Amino acid sequence: MKVQDLKLFKKKALAWANTFEICCYLESNQFADPYGKYDFLIAAGARKELTVESGTAFDEWKTFYDEQEAWMFGLLSYDLKNEIEDLKTNKTDLLEFPDLYFFTPAYLIVGKDEEIQIILGEISIIDLEAFELTEPVPSSGINIETKITKETYIESVKKLQQHIIRGDIYEANFCQEFFAENAFIDPVDIYEKLNKISPTPFSGFFKSYGNYVLSASPERFIRKQRNRLISQPIKGTARRSDNPLEDDRIRHALMVDLKEQAENVMIVDLVRNDLTKSAVKGSVIVDELFGVYGFAQVYQMKSTISCDLDVETHIVDAIKNAFPMGSMTGAPKLRAMQLIDETEYSKRGIYSGAMGYIDPSGDFDFSVVIRTLLYNAKNHYLSFQVGGAITYASDAEKEYEECLLKASAMISTLEM
Repeated sequence: MKVQDLKLFKKKALAWANTFEICCYLESNQFADPYGKYDFLIAAGARKELTVESGTAFDEWKTFYDEQEAWMFGLLSYDLKNEIEDLKTNKTDLLEFPDLYFFTPAYLIVGKDEEIQIILGEISIIDLEAFELTEPVPSSGINIETKITKETYIESVKKLQQHIIRGDIYEANFCQEFFAENAFIDPVDIYEKLNKISPTPFSGFFKSYGNYVLSASPERFIRKQRNRLISQPIKGTARRSDNPLEDDRIRHALMVDLKEQAENVMIVDLVRNDLTKSAVKGSVIVDELFGVYGFAQVYQMKSTISCDLDVETHIVDAIKNAFPMGSMTGAPKLRAMQLIDETEYSKRGIYSGAMGYIDPSGDFDFSVVIRTLLYNAKNHYLSFQVGGAITYASDAEKEYEECLLKASAMISTLEM
């Protein structure tokens, strides 16, 4: 059915979902997406849960999926790479998210083309429309600090470039953390502010026992649509302008920027290789190369790669074979991840992992967890990370400025 005020309905439905210990809200913000199936999804309460640390996580998830074959929503930590490859992560983790977490919801609300449907649970749309909103709790103690200085960032970039010169890698995604200790926030209020400042096609709110993911991700990791797998890596960023003529000039400059194209095509080749592990032989294609798309703060260069899924490949293996997302690692993938572990100063955890859902038909859609605030409400630790592709042609100063640009929406949200 339709409601009179869809925006208010979603606000109330999210507030209602947040009364549960576990919930997930995925929002497309009406972005045109030929691969999208829903405008929004709201899952609340858990019938079944799976919480696993790296080691046997994908096997346990496969068993969980086979037993349920139901709607499920969840998170994949970047550090599951340690299970896929012979890698280790020894950095301090104050966010304390599990490496893999999924739940089958007790309640599920689906929105498409302004129509709303209750898929699971004994609750009516009328009940949700009548849900009483409360005033948000004011934030306090938000003093954003950086894990490393600008000088250390630049030194780290130059170290990675030395590895490029030696031929160890072609490209690596180097990230840095911004954080606040003793931070008190209202997660729903902060998420709504972030989504207003930076609406994106893979916006999301995830809550699990005091751990919160508040995401404004623009990037799809992997989608299964019937028998087709689709991945859409983003590599290439440019600041937007309020001046229409200048904004159009910036968009065109990004479209023809050879450095950004070189970064993008390296990851396209990596993703093609990842998809080949799950594909019908000869079916991997590049549907779009170097597409430029506009968001509130930035233009991004996005490519689309797809393949037919081999019927012998389990859907969990299809995700595992492409994980972590190539745009957040580098090329070659394994060596890039090794150097990331050696060079970065913070554990990534959920950052640069994935968030999404699987439906009962086996179709799924997962975003890359970037442009995202992570919050542990138990120890009041708030964190977000930003990064960029480092190549031989990278200018460390400009890469640092790009990091600040990517951080701007999160910082502005926390200052509101």
